[in-house]
Amino acid sequence: MIFEQDHISMRKTNALLYFLALLKIIIPYLLQHPVYEPHRDEFLYLAEGHHPAVGFMEVPPMLSIFAWLTNLFGGGMFWVKLWPSLFGAATFIVAGKIIQSLGGKSFALMLLFFSFLFGAYLRMFFLFQPNAPEIFFWTMIAFSIIRFTQTKENKFLYVFGVCVALGMLSKYSVAFYTVSMLLALLFTKHRTVFLNKHFWYASLIGFLIFLPNIIWQWQNHFPVIFHMRELQQTQLQYINPAGFLTDQLLLMFPCLFVWLTGFFNALSSKQYRFIGLAYLFVIILLLMGHGKSYYAAGVYPPLFAFGATALEKFTAAKRKYLRYVFVIFAVGFGLFVVPILLPVLPPQPLADLYVKMNIAKTGALKWEDLKNHPLPQDFADMLGWEEMAQKVAKAYNMLDDSAKKNAFIFCDNYGMAGAVNYYAKKYHLPEAYSDNASFLYWIPSGIHFKNIVLVTDDHHEKEHDFAKDFQSIEITDSVSNKFARERGDYIYLFKGADENFQKFFKEKIAKDKAEFKY
Repeated sequence: MIFEQDHISMRKTNALLYFLALLKIIIPYLLQHPVYEPHRDEFLYLAEGHHPAVGFMEVPPMLSIFAWLTNLFGGGMFWVKLWPSLFGAATFIVAGKIIQSLGGKSFALMLLFFSFLFGAYLRMFFLFQPNAPEIFFWTMIAFSIIRFTQTKENKFLYVFGVCVALGMLSKYSVAFYTVSMLLALLFTKHRTVFLNKHFWYASLIGFLIFLPNIIWQWQNHFPVIFHMRELQQTQLQYINPAGFLTDQLLLMFPCLFVWLTGFFNALSSKQYRFIGLAYLFVIILLLMGHGKSYYAAGVYPPLFAFGATALEKFTAAKRKYLRYVFVIFAVGFGLFVVPILLPVLPPQPLADLYVKMNIAKTGALKWEDLKNHPLPQDFADMLGWEEMAQKVAKAYNMLDDSAKKNAFIFCDNYGMAGAVNYYAKKYHLPEAYSDNASFLYWIPSGIHFKNIVLVTDDHHEKEHDFAKDFQSIEITDSVSNKFARERGDYIYLFKGADENFQKFFKEKIAKDKAEFKY
């Protein structure tokens, strides 16, 4: 009878788990207003789907597989957002399985669901970026070690090895959690795992899975090192450690009490102390490397699982009234932050709402220029792209058919080039190129042209030395959406390039590519 009751209870919690995972997929689609376009970074990753490879300048190849599928299915917004949503649901399910392995039930799953819905994960699992698979594999790494310590079944070591490899193929920062987890195990009784031959077999399998990307990096002179060095010089060195730690509290604030409970619960447990220690080591490593706040996002799902289970057990017999307090706190603050996490209204009404809510004081409207703007930077990066493509088409169509055969669309950055290519079929445009990010690799070596449609934020293009190598130059239009980060970008039409410019351009691209050799 007891076994039957446990079986029925498990079926009910499983049903709830998968139902909540389905809601996790659906809700962001309902929340984001349709006026918003893909994010600038999404355009880059979608472009990688058109250039299959085992490595890219910025990221490993995992996301490009889903970009290829997205492009295969037509590239619509539903498909763009489906993959991060699926990874979010899968991460929720894995965290839910951790809860079940700890003896947690329905209320714990509800607290976990609030943690995914009312925090940074709402946005991170809706943007087509490497963060979504990265967080999933961090969670799988924790799950595999937790289950191994619970069961001593070697199959979970192989899950660990494969997930580390696949995680590294999604984002290199998975190495932070892998190193932290291994260090954490060394400081606990579970250090005996290093004496298990299956751990090393699993590690070898993981290495072999990741090996093609290592070979690609070597063949391309390790662009990841240049990319990280450039990131360190331009962004990471300015990150304030105090701000990083404060952001760890703010990223998941509506359910802060859940993960903090999980952290202290794990840290005080002899069985699961490695989960708490792994968190500490991740934070220390990121502080040492001046990592961005969201780099640590993958470490929280296991903490939410531990915290939700502990709070459920704490309120199981007595103190049940606290469950209402937990729900009211999570939902109350959660509803407040949802409009900051996803653009739920058109730009102007959303900007007006921020003024009423005094959101500027939270820092959510501060961009990389350290100034406040009407919308968060991520939302401004979702606007103005189709307008840009339309105006590029307008400039391109100012050329006659013979001139179009010798025309070349060039963009200053990957967002511009990615957006023009995303809308190219709709506006009958040829492929756009850029010397920024991985687009640099995709410029044909033997390209020859007479006319250029240039997309740039530089109002002084006519004044550069190369301008004299063209017969005529004119600004045809600019991006006018006042909420777009690309507002004011210009569309130029350069006509009649001479051989001097052809030589200058080829030398410039060769020099740019040489700079990415370590």
